[in-house]
This record gives sequence, structure tokens and C-alpha cells, in this order.
Amino acid sequence: MTKVNVVDINGKKTKEMELPSSLFEAPINIDLMHQAYVRQTSNARLGTHETKARGDVSGGGRKPWKQKGTGRARQGSTRAAQWVGGGKIHTPHMRSYDQKMPRKMRRAAVRSALSARASDNAVILVEGFEMNAPKTKDFAASVNKISGGKSALLVLADKESNENVFLSAENVDNVKVLLAKYLNIRDLLTYDQLVFDLRAIEVMESYLGKGKGA
Repeated sequence: MTKVNVVDINGKKTKEMELPSSLFEAPINIDLMHQAYVRQTSNARLGTHETKARGDVSGGGRKPWKQKGTGRARQGSTRAAQWVGGGKIHTPHMRSYDQKMPRKMRRAAVRSALSARASDNAVILVEGFEMNAPKTKDFAASVNKISGGKSALLVLADKESNENVFLSAENVDNVKVLLAKYLNIRDLLTYDQLVFDLRAIEVMESYLGKGKGA
């Protein structure tokens, strides 16, 4: 079992706690994590790039000159790619970059990432990260104390009881607040420190733990 420190909102250690083995002691599969990461970044691409091909540009309805007898190269339309204002060839067009990946594999990749980060001592537990009012300065100071000044992913159980935390984090560059049910491979591998609220661990166990439709 992996033991980590449990701290309060001021970064002071209150106790030690064992991380759930179903989440933080899973087999570390680098290939699976890579596949999940590539899928997530690919699915985030809009694919709305578009250029006009020969059939999309206006004009060029008739042949610019007759086929033979002019001494010039034969041309069928002034909208061909070699003409100024003509259509483009071999250029980007709208497409979908979406990649499919079974849910079991995605969740196994998340468990693998959690285990890898835990082995790197990048996991911190916080007991009750709550704020009475949205204060960006206070929020940044608290996370800075907890993470040691490193970039941090703060994972919470729900938004209803943590609305002030989400509001306070909007303008903090090196910190992201995420709900436990939206845990994903990209965020797990991006930030230096992973800070989990104790209640968030329970949420994660409910859908990521083995035997829960993993």
C-alpha cells in the first residue's frame, strides 16, 4: 500500500493515509496511456480547416482559348490551380479527427496514470478544501503551500459545495480545478502535483475501482 500525506487547506500535514490499491497500484501500461492521450488530444481538434478546390472558386466557366493553333499550352479553365485565383490542390479540408477507444480501456489508462504519478510521489490528499467566498489570492496561496509552488491539478468531489473554489481558480494559470467524475489522462500527466480532496477519492473509487464497470 502507498501512503501519502493528508494536509489541510494551509498545507500543514494532519495525518498519513493509504491510497486505494484499486486506483493507485494498478499495472502501469505506457502504451495504453499513450493511446488514451493521443485519443483525447485528437478528439479536441475541431477539424474546421477548409480551402477552396477548383470546383469551389467562382469563374472559369469557359475555355480561355481554343485547344490548338495558338502556340500556347492548352487550358480548360482559368480556375485551375496554376492560375492566379484558381483552386488549391493537396490542401486541408474539413474532417473529423475523432478516435474511438472502449470505456474499459480509457478507465484502465486513468488507473495506470494514477499509479504512475503515485510512484513519482506526485499525489497529495487534502482534507476539506473549502472557501467561504471566492478569493483568487487566497486560493492561489493555499494551493501554492500544498503543492510547493508547482503546477497542480485539484480534484474535488462535486461543484455544488465548492462553487467558491471554482470561481477563485478561474484566473490562476498553473492550477486547474476538476471534478472527480471528469478525471482524464491528459490532466493527470500535465500537472506537477495531483491534489485530491478526500471525498473525491470516494467518487473515483465508485466508477474507477475494479468490478465497477472498469
